[in-house]
Amino acid sequence: MTEKEYNECVEMYADNVYRFILKNLRQEADAKDIVQGSFEKMWTNRHQVDNTRCKSYLFTVAYHQMIDHIRKNKRTSLREGFSEEAKIVNKSQHDSKKILHEALNRLNETQKSLVLLKDYEGYSYEEIGKITGLNESQVKVYLHRARLQLRAYIVRPENVI
Repeated sequence: MTEKEYNECVEMYADNVYRFILKNLRQEADAKDIVQGSFEKMWTNRHQVDNTRCKSYLFTVAYHQMIDHIRKNKRTSLREGFSEEAKIVNKSQHDSKKILHEALNRLNETQKSLVLLKDYEGYSYEEIGKITGLNESQVKVYLHRARLQLRAYIVRPENVI
């Protein structure tokens, strides 16, 4: 990969990678750090990266850095999410975007990543498998189970608009 090809890759995919990481982490600073680290790793390995596969390489690196970040944070900090669940929610106000966001947050990291890669980013099962290190069958099964969980949460009577 040449410097020009690297710059073109940055232009084309920076927003997509950032959006993917931000949807998973929900923290702008951490998402920016991971995206920056991904581009830095791609730059240091640019001679081994095929320009036609730069998008896949970039998402793979970002995905693995995100998983490492999540695992590190689980070990070092307490979960703040349980206090949010304890709050009383006004049932008369429904926000479909909020319900979908809550449903996505109930999935584990792998399922959430698969849903975002497939349904938000439009990757094929094969590409998702390469990014996550899963085989195509595993991707299909995990994605199916994630969608079942999403549907079960979204169609609950208190969530239906």
